[in-house]
Amino acid sequence: MNEQTIEDIYSENARIRERLRAVLASLNENSAGQRAEADKWSVAELVEHISMVDEGMTKICAKLLRKSREAGKRASAEVMLSEAFLKKTDEIRQVKLEAPEIVRPRSNRTIAESLAKLEENQKLMDEIRPHFEAFDGTEYKFPHPFFGELSAHEWLVLRGGHEKRHLKQIEKILENGKK
Repeated sequence: MNEQTIEDIYSENARIRERLRAVLASLNENSAGQRAEADKWSVAELVEHISMVDEGMTKICAKLLRKSREAGKRASAEVMLSEAFLKKTDEIRQVKLEAPEIVRPRSNRTIAESLAKLEENQKLMDEIRPHFEAFDGTEYKFPHPFFGELSAHEWLVLRGGHEKRHLKQIEKILENGKK
C-alpha cells in the first residue's frame, strides 16, 4: 500500500520539472552541447530524450485512463503501486539502461524546442488529471521495457522519476564542465 495521492505525485512531478527548467535557464550555447564523454548524449540531447519519453508516457496514461473511464471503473481514494514496481524503482538506481531506438535523440532539437514539447505534454497531463482522480488508475496496464506491465498510477510516478534521473545527469555534466 502506498500513502501517496494523485495530488502528491503531480506536485512532485511539477517540482522536478521546475528544477529542470531552472537548470536549463542558466545554460549558454556551449553548455547545451556539453557531454559527459565523447560518446554520450549532450545536454540538449538529454532534454530531447526527456521530451520524447514524456510524450509517450503522457499518451499511455491517457489511454489507460480512457479504458478505465469507458469500463466505468471508479477510482479509489489512494494511489496503488505494485510491489514489483517499487522493487524495480530501487533496482534502477544501480542500472545503466539503453534507451530504445524510438526515444533516442535524432532531430537535433534545441533545448527551447524540447521544453516547448514538454509544455505541450504537460497541458495534456493537466487535462487528464481529473480522470486520475475519478477513474481507476490501477487495473489496466501497458508494458515498459525495464519495469514490465505498469498501471496509469505507476506510469505517472515513473514520469517524474525518469525526468529526475536525467536531470541529475544534466547537473553532473554541467558541474564537470565547470572544472
